[in-house]
Amino acid sequence: MARIVLFLFALLVSLVVVLASPVPVHDTQVLEKRVQHTGRGTWFHPGLGNCGEWNNDNDPIVAMGKAFYDRNHGSNCNQWMQIVNTANGKTAYAKTVDSCVSCGDNDIDMSPAVFQQLAPLSTGQIVVTWHFQ
Repeated sequence: MARIVLFLFALLVSLVVVLASPVPVHDTQVLEKRVQHTGRGTWFHPGLGNCGEWNNDNDPIVAMGKAFYDRNHGSNCNQWMQIVNTANGKTAYAKTVDSCVSCGDNDIDMSPAVFQQLAPLSTGQIVVTWHFQ
């Protein structure tokens, strides 16, 4: 009887240890959500984006730097991001649907609808912080 109780106890402890073990995370999108980027924010007239969607000036969309897009193999397509104008604190939200050849890794190019939530279009370029939602 003692052997059976000892066996069941050892089995239970082993099960608890296995279930409590941390699992490595290999999903870069999960990790990327925690990263705050600071870069240049500009605007453009959308059309057909790299993610395969047609958009227009009124859609809340954004294009990310081409090198960033390529490194992630387009995995950020359709991810939403929060964008903040560092000069005035205004916030906007946009969906990633394209890449921007002239943008660096931390730069984003926004549709007019998104940019106007942060600053007048006549400003042309602002400093923004952004992160994926």
